[in-house]
Amino acid sequence: MKRMIKLLSVALCLSIVLSASLVGVFALSLNGITLGEKHKATADEADLIKDETVYVTANADGTVDKIIVSDWIKNNKKATTIRDVAALGDIENVKTDASFTLDSDNMRVWQADGADLYLEGTGTQPLPVDLSVTYTLDGKVIDPKELAGKSGRVTIRFDYTNNAYENVTIDGKQERIYVPFLMMSGMILDSGKFDNVEVTNGKVVSDGDRTIVAGIAFPGLQHDLGLSRDEVNIPDYFEVSADTTDFALDTTITIASNALGKELDPDDLDSLDDLGDSLNQLESAMTALIDGSSQLYTGLDTLLAKSGELVSGVDQLYDGAVQLSDGAKQVDNGAGQLNDGAKKLSDGAAALSAGSVSVDIGALDLSNGLSTLSANNTALTNGSARTFTAILATARKSLVEAGLDVPELTPDNYATILNSLLDQLSEKNIKAQAEQTARAKVSAAVEENRAAVTAAVTEAVRQNVQAEVTAGVRAQVTEQVLAAAGYSAADYNAAVAAGMVDAATQAQISGAIDAQMASAQVQNTISTLTEQNMQGEQAQAAIAQNTEAQIENLIEQNMQNEEVQQGIAAALAQAKAGRDSISALKEQLDSYNTFDKGLKTYTGGVGSASAGARQLQGGTSQLRSGSSELKTGTDTLSNGASTLKNGTAQLSTGADTLRDGILTMKNGMPALVEGVSQLRSGSMQLSDGLKQFNDEGISKITSLLKDNVGDLVSRVKATIRVSQNYKSYSGLADGMDGYVKFIYKTEEIN
Repeated sequence: MKRMIKLLSVALCLSIVLSASLVGVFALSLNGITLGEKHKATADEADLIKDETVYVTANADGTVDKIIVSDWIKNNKKATTIRDVAALGDIENVKTDASFTLDSDNMRVWQADGADLYLEGTGTQPLPVDLSVTYTLDGKVIDPKELAGKSGRVTIRFDYTNNAYENVTIDGKQERIYVPFLMMSGMILDSGKFDNVEVTNGKVVSDGDRTIVAGIAFPGLQHDLGLSRDEVNIPDYFEVSADTTDFALDTTITIASNALGKELDPDDLDSLDDLGDSLNQLESAMTALIDGSSQLYTGLDTLLAKSGELVSGVDQLYDGAVQLSDGAKQVDNGAGQLNDGAKKLSDGAAALSAGSVSVDIGALDLSNGLSTLSANNTALTNGSARTFTAILATARKSLVEAGLDVPELTPDNYATILNSLLDQLSEKNIKAQAEQTARAKVSAAVEENRAAVTAAVTEAVRQNVQAEVTAGVRAQVTEQVLAAAGYSAADYNAAVAAGMVDAATQAQISGAIDAQMASAQVQNTISTLTEQNMQGEQAQAAIAQNTEAQIENLIEQNMQNEEVQQGIAAALAQAKAGRDSISALKEQLDSYNTFDKGLKTYTGGVGSASAGARQLQGGTSQLRSGSSELKTGTDTLSNGASTLKNGTAQLSTGADTLRDGILTMKNGMPALVEGVSQLRSGSMQLSDGLKQFNDEGISKITSLLKDNVGDLVSRVKATIRVSQNYKSYSGLADGMDGYVKFIYKTEEIN
């Protein structure tokens, strides 16, 4: 368990530490390249996908000790059989019961029955990437077996040899292109044993107690891209150095994957073919940009000199606009309040006059109608109560006639009583009662035959006892016959085995034994001993125990009798029918109970509304008379106020617009002056920066890429395709897609 925790810790730390390192490495040339979604979609749509993990256990120097291959074959189309060509030894199915047969092509045909396969076997093929780990102490190479416990400056170097490649044609020439494996190696160093840790092509992270070291390499990728190390140096090894005391090293983990190549789409690189043509345009644009930046500085210098005069004039203009806007706003506010009040007053008076007539008529009708309804309230509530009582009595009568003990039902207790009945008639309770009743009947019937059962058991015990007694008597008779012939039992058996007793003698002795066993004396002895043993405590206990066991067995057998089970099922069916009837009855009673309560609420509301309606009708008559006179006066006031408001609103709006515009101009003047000043300074920096950017960046980039871009794009495409062609270590059958990753684990040094 401790070794497994260490292994998982190294793998997890490796993935975390390298997350930042990968960003820097892949920033070399991925600009403009998109993920290969078409390739991924094709793989995901395959009928069969082999997800393969190859575990390599290695010695401390990286030499291979054992290769274990784990294959997960995803059966996306739920095929009944799966053909697999995996070149593995000792292959076995580690998760399901599926087995295989060999077809005419010597391929395994697994009976998958629509499920995925999880296979494991021993690797027999060479690895695509060989791992070599070398150790030096104080500058001298040392065998890892001798390194444990040593102190000094130690260096551990991981070298990776890429063996997987294809010969492809690039621009008319045959080229060897290696599968672009990403190698990630990691280890955890005890901070008490290692200090001053340095790493090449990797990263170091420390939490105080431990130092996590991770490295990255791309063996063969420098060759694939045809790049000089003077231009770009792609790492193909990983090295860590440290001061060590009492050297000890836990397991190291190396992960190899070509997943990066599989995630890129070579067709998307076609856009880089035009990069060479664009470089000339980039150089021309940079020249024009530098010239324009110089002209920009001259114009901004003139604009800054005139900014002071403009600020003074805008300030004076804004002061006057504020005074004009304030005065216009005060006039418009007063006119607006007058107009709003007059209009509301006129509208309200008109609505009041028109509505008062309708209200007066409606109040009278409402009062008369509610009085009529209120007179019937008592009759309605009493009738509903009597009806509910009658319904409950009828329901109880039906339940009692069905054989149920039910007390008197009331609106307050019917729900509790019916719910209790439903619980009593539950399937669990009824089944228990039915089985208890049936078992009592079956037990009584079996008990009636106890004497016959006891007799049968007694006879069986007698047969066993007699057989044991006969065997004992025969042994005594045999000893007597052999003694008469001059033998002991042991000597006689040894002589027969050695061939020293002829067949005739053996037959004579056997006949003598049989004759004595058949004699009346011996038979009487056997009978007497048998009867004595039958009366013994052991025999009687066996008879009693076996009799009870037979009784219980007969009861259980009869309980499974079809007639008994049908009786239990009938009781359950009858109980279910009764339960359903009671449930339906309760729903009906609940519905009427809801109606009865709603009726009482309704009649109470009608009584209250009738009293209020009578008071309302008296006031509406007075309102109708006064509202007509009010409407005539408010109409005249509203017309005059509206004319005044139209004029003041136009004045206020114009003044506000003028003031806001000047304020915006005034507020922006300091920013304008500051912006012009900063823009002038920035334009000078821009001009100088553009010249430096052109000299140190653009010119060098265009010089490098003009000669190499075409060849680089072709090689990148070829490398991606070679990576996408490598899908499995153990092999893929026709129509099967796949992914593969390798995990190398070196042994500890301690």
